Amino acid sequence: MAQTIHRRPRRKTMSEINVVPYIDVMLVLLVIFVITTPLLTQGVKVSLPQATAEPMESETLEPLVVTVDKNGNYYLNVGEDEKATIDHQALVNKVAAVLRHKPETPVMVRGDRDVNYGKVVTAMALLQKAGAPSVGLITESPDLPKKRSR
Repeated sequence: MAQTIHRRPRRKTMSEINVVPYIDVMLVLLVIFVITTPLLTQGVKVSLPQATAEPMESETLEPLVVTVDKNGNYYLNVGEDEKATIDHQALVNKVAAVLRHKPETPVMVRGDRDVNYGKVVTAMALLQKAGAPSVGLITESPDLPKKRSR
């Protein structure tokens, strides 16, 4: 009797990519982003100057300056009467008009030392709504003598 040898058929090479490790990496990244997202704070994007910073170079364009007095009233250095208070909508409209005409105009906020911080943040949010790409804060250097205005 002849013995028959059964050969196993040759296995074909697999050309599939094992995606399980990639799924693991993606899940780890997802967990990291889910954990870190609440830790990020939201707010108005501004570049805050240091109190001891050097003065800014004088620019060719006069900056738009929004002043917030200690009572929370807003003033804009553009228009007929710079010492008249301005409401939120008029502030947004005037700043947007200036920035449409001269988009490179610097925008600054000068807030009274005793004003509620929320009023200054509201002014920055209104300027952002008007299209200001960045907002600077005007501060006094601690070395300079304080000016008293009456």
